[in-house]
Amino acid sequence: MSQVLNTPPPTASSVAPADDAAAIAARYGLTVSGARPSLPAYVGQLWARRHFITAFATAKLTAQYSQAKLGQVWQVMTPLLNAAVYYFIFGILLGTKNGVPDYVPFLVTGVFVWTFTQSSIMAGTRAISGSLGLVRALHFPRAALPVSYAIQQLQQLLFSMAALVVILLCFGVPVAASWLLAVPVLVLQFTFNAGIAMIMARMGAKTPDIAQLMPFVLRTWMYVSGVMWSIDKVLSHNSIPHWAKVALESNPAAVYIDLMRFSLIDSFHAHQLPHHVWALAVGWALVAGVGGFIYFWKAEETYGRG
Repeated sequence: MSQVLNTPPPTASSVAPADDAAAIAARYGLTVSGARPSLPAYVGQLWARRHFITAFATAKLTAQYSQAKLGQVWQVMTPLLNAAVYYFIFGILLGTKNGVPDYVPFLVTGVFVWTFTQSSIMAGTRAISGSLGLVRALHFPRAALPVSYAIQQLQQLLFSMAALVVILLCFGVPVAASWLLAVPVLVLQFTFNAGIAMIMARMGAKTPDIAQLMPFVLRTWMYVSGVMWSIDKVLSHNSIPHWAKVALESNPAAVYIDLMRFSLIDSFHAHQLPHHVWALAVGWALVAGVGGFIYFWKAEETYGRG
């Protein structure tokens, strides 16, 4: 007992310094568990799992309406029913259809394109917090989750676009070469949506309550994005302040909606688009896509912990 009590405490010289421990770990090829890889390595890991990402998105889309009797029909019916409600409230009761040619194609296009952005952001907000079991059980780049959810919403939009083509033809909108512009618009919008989804995924992973707030934020965003009304028509009034005009014209949701309308509806002309609209579309895609990816990557080692 006396020997134990008289044993001097270990000195600094008798404990291996942290630098020595790190050197020993490096010598034997040991690395920190869950450490964040470099950005180029992270991109490579994500690309290597591209098949998992698309398969996961397809599986989620298939399972989404598996309990409904109409099944995948709801992928088209849901935005169509929303468009019908908006047509009754805004088009008829509030009269926003007055002075807007081809209002039904105008409205349905806006609803479909907006739903793509809205659903991608909402799914991205819950991408990490709603998949903690998968995140904690398997090792993979976590960005695969918000990206796969954005791909799922893109797949759903493509189903809706088939219904949109039928609506356009039924309302006398002719097939035109400008319809091909829908492809680059969708690519840019998907890049923007995926970037915002990754930003919200990181925020939602740390603060899950954000998912409860987002419906109110998105609903407000929808009302100022020209989904049910013509921004060009409203901006023709001189009573609107200049800053409000700039904000409405630069709104990324409105930019992608109006570009899709310009691509598909022959009565929606170029003068109704904001100045430098393609530059705005590319700029928003790059800022959100690249910025969102880097923002998400910086917290890679924290997801699923705590």
